[in-house]
Amino acid sequence: MKILSVNAGSSSLKFKAYEMPEEKVLASGYFERIGIEGSFYTIKLNGEKIEKQVAMKDHKEAFKILMQELKDLHIVESFDEIKGVGHRVVQGADHYQKSVVATDEVVEDIASLSSLAPLHNPAAVLGIKAAKEVVPGAIHVVVFDTAYHQTMSKENYLYAVPMDWYTKYQVRRYGAHGTSHKYIAEYMANFLNRKDLKLIICHIGSGASITATKDGKCVNTSMGFTPNAGLIMGTRCGDIDATIIPYIMEKTGMTTEEINTVLNKESGVKAISEGFSDMRDIYDRVKLGEEKCTLALDMFVKRIVDYIAKYYFELEGCDAIIFTAGVGENGAYERRKIVEKLKFLGVELDYDFNEKIASYHDIHEGKITTENSTIPVYVIPTNEEVMIARDTYFYLENK
Repeated sequence: MKILSVNAGSSSLKFKAYEMPEEKVLASGYFERIGIEGSFYTIKLNGEKIEKQVAMKDHKEAFKILMQELKDLHIVESFDEIKGVGHRVVQGADHYQKSVVATDEVVEDIASLSSLAPLHNPAAVLGIKAAKEVVPGAIHVVVFDTAYHQTMSKENYLYAVPMDWYTKYQVRRYGAHGTSHKYIAEYMANFLNRKDLKLIICHIGSGASITATKDGKCVNTSMGFTPNAGLIMGTRCGDIDATIIPYIMEKTGMTTEEINTVLNKESGVKAISEGFSDMRDIYDRVKLGEEKCTLALDMFVKRIVDYIAKYYFELEGCDAIIFTAGVGENGAYERRKIVEKLKFLGVELDYDFNEKIASYHDIHEGKITTENSTIPVYVIPTNEEVMIARDTYFYLENK
């Protein structure tokens, strides 16, 4: 059975085509600059890369091109072979605790939640509507990033603000990266052959979040009302004193929109290093002894350690700590700096093996702590696309 996993951005469309239930990747690709001059796309198939420049005025046109490419490349002989399309949606608020079929009512609800994720939900709606028009015979399923975190208790998801902010305006902790955290939780349960696990999952990339899970369910997570809370990230500030915002507005005359842009796009390690948001660039300059980049990395590491320690005590112990996503999977130096600061918990790094794990090495996953370590630490590549495909397949099998 052929299923597409789709992630639509405001001017982009990522996809993976799967044969299910084998979870075999048939093709993957990325359509960029949709609706913008110079649009193009890349498709990977059997280790080869196909790149083409073509005008795409909207997501519907991009989806038509995608489907025709799947046919021309003989991945499908007919569009009817695509039985399901799974769509990633960032924000489902507390309306959805699991993936659902993309009915017209659900799509309208996603659009109504756009104020909670203005960069993501409107794009997702465009992608869903385009896909439903181009492949009307498929079942379309929405997979929410926020769904996995809906098991948090009120004491963890509520803020200490007037209650009507929550009841009227939906102000609460929602979290993000839920599809990734769920994937890792399920992977570890299978890997360790245990469901009663206490895990601290560190999804560390340009955007970053840490989740405490128990028995496969989210207990707490670092991101909040928006993905700007919690850790220091590439361009996001993470946790700050809220009073800083009106203070800076008063001092500078900045608007709320300008402040929001700064906190989301001009803060994080980019602000501390004065220009570098990619941890690879930061690391290159740390090796040269550049003080600002060293400070940025130290702050980045410290916030991660703070959350790991917090969740260790909240879970009353921990069976494993897992690093995943771009930096988590590839940043041996960052992992080393973090684990070294966990010595107080008895965590002991295997320095040699830690250096061997990265997507550009032969070894992509494994345990990076010694046998003497009180808590095992693993590097596990995430796979959000396969989670989307699994949920879509589930609906097809149980419709």
